[in-house]
Amino acid sequence: MSNEPSTPSAEGADTAGALAWPFGTEDALAAAPAPDGDAPRVLVLGATGYIGGRLVPRMLAGGYRVRVLTRTAARIAAMPWADDVEVVEGDAADEEAMRRAVADVHSVVYLVHSMSSGKDYGRLDRAIALAVARACADASVRRIIYLSGLHPPGELSAHLASRKEVGDILLASATPTIVLQAGVVIGSGSASFEMVRHLTEVLPYMPAPRWVLNRIQPISVRDVLYYLLAALRVRDEVNDAFDIGGPDVLRYTEMMNGYAEVAELPHRAITALPVFTPRLASHWVGLVTPVPRRIAVPLVESLLHTCVVRDGGAIDTLIPPPPHGLTGYHRAVRMALGRIELDDVETSWADARVPGAPSDPMPSDPEWAGRTVFQDSRSKRTSATASAVWDVVTQVGGATGWYSASVLWATRGLMDRVVGGVGHRRGRRTREGVRVGDAIDVWRVEAVEDESLLRLRAEMRVPGKAWLELGVEPRDDGSVYRQRAVFFPRGLTGRLYWLAMLPFHGLVFSGMVNRIVAEAEGDDLARRRGN
Repeated sequence: MSNEPSTPSAEGADTAGALAWPFGTEDALAAAPAPDGDAPRVLVLGATGYIGGRLVPRMLAGGYRVRVLTRTAARIAAMPWADDVEVVEGDAADEEAMRRAVADVHSVVYLVHSMSSGKDYGRLDRAIALAVARACADASVRRIIYLSGLHPPGELSAHLASRKEVGDILLASATPTIVLQAGVVIGSGSASFEMVRHLTEVLPYMPAPRWVLNRIQPISVRDVLYYLLAALRVRDEVNDAFDIGGPDVLRYTEMMNGYAEVAELPHRAITALPVFTPRLASHWVGLVTPVPRRIAVPLVESLLHTCVVRDGGAIDTLIPPPPHGLTGYHRAVRMALGRIELDDVETSWADARVPGAPSDPMPSDPEWAGRTVFQDSRSKRTSATASAVWDVVTQVGGATGWYSASVLWATRGLMDRVVGGVGHRRGRRTREGVRVGDAIDVWRVEAVEDESLLRLRAEMRVPGKAWLELGVEPRDDGSVYRQRAVFFPRGLTGRLYWLAMLPFHGLVFSGMVNRIVAEAEGDDLARRRGN
């Protein structure tokens, strides 16, 4: 998709039903000026999510004025496009926050859902939809665009039923709404793609639930972004739901073996068995893939249905197919793997907020007075420059690992997965570089001070709140690497947990210090020799 779209003419004959502008190339996805000459202001709900994080920079490149609603402004500040958007802090379910967010807005792009928020996500999705509908009506917003999911008629899984209910609420509101109902999204970092990828790569033979024989119609993330951008240019009076999908209708077994073909893996033997319940299958997916059970459950339940385009391609009467053509499944997989190989994954499912995990920042040291707090602090002088140490620090986790006791880290992660936590295999979005809000295995990046400090907040299930700080200070003859683990225990259980972990800390944290310094010195020496 072009990042430098030309501004299309607002005049000319319609070429595609309700489209009010000539539609020849993707460059024509740029914003059409409002009657006052200004670019339309669009509110994006879910701007830091998997789709939203990719859509926002493309909207900005197209000339839109973008406003985002976020619980934490610091999360937006870490985005490369942060300086180009308006930020409103608040919760989407809070009607007062929504009223502030929609003021003087032309359109709203609705990308939020509460799938990972626990068992009561349907109630929360309903509350958000009602808050959005009321606020948009009061502010005379011209258009709502909602990304929903493909679904068959009749009884649905809880996840698909919730997505459909949100669409129905918005369509029944006073604001014209376009609901785009997409199938399984294939792209680097998407939960569905990661589920296919890890199941295929890990298991040469798979006994699987019967749902692997159901037919689904996956769609490339590239095409989803195209339809969302194009929907912003559709005439205001359109109020309807439209199915969108890629050109291929496949069984889940065919998706897995299609991935194997692109990844040059042997054909996978898959046997469909009647004994797997959705919940049992989600446990199995949670153990084999990095996708945690709270996300695997609704994904697996959705696969119980045949989900294909059923409205005869009605979207084509509203928005013509992409100029590049709909992206086939094999090509979408190839593109996703290429992004992963280049370490150029824009957004990832793993960076989504973890319900129940601590979100408040670590208090400053003076605020600890009178509180119980445990620390493990270590430091080491090194001849390596601060820059060399920082390069090693920012690669921690994911495929690189934690520089010591990998078996112990993996065991701790497995224990977390067993009790429903995120686990150690969540990995990281990219191999190098970190930004606030990124997930790194069982941690969340809370603070980044370039070439100085990386603070990680634990999202594993522990009886208390935990942080890990990795920092470096420059010296005339090199630098000092500093490392600190901080734990605020909750009750007696928290205190006993810290005591039980002391032997683990002795092995892991001392090993981390030594290995990080050694890696930095080796890299620094190689760099000097290269010069």
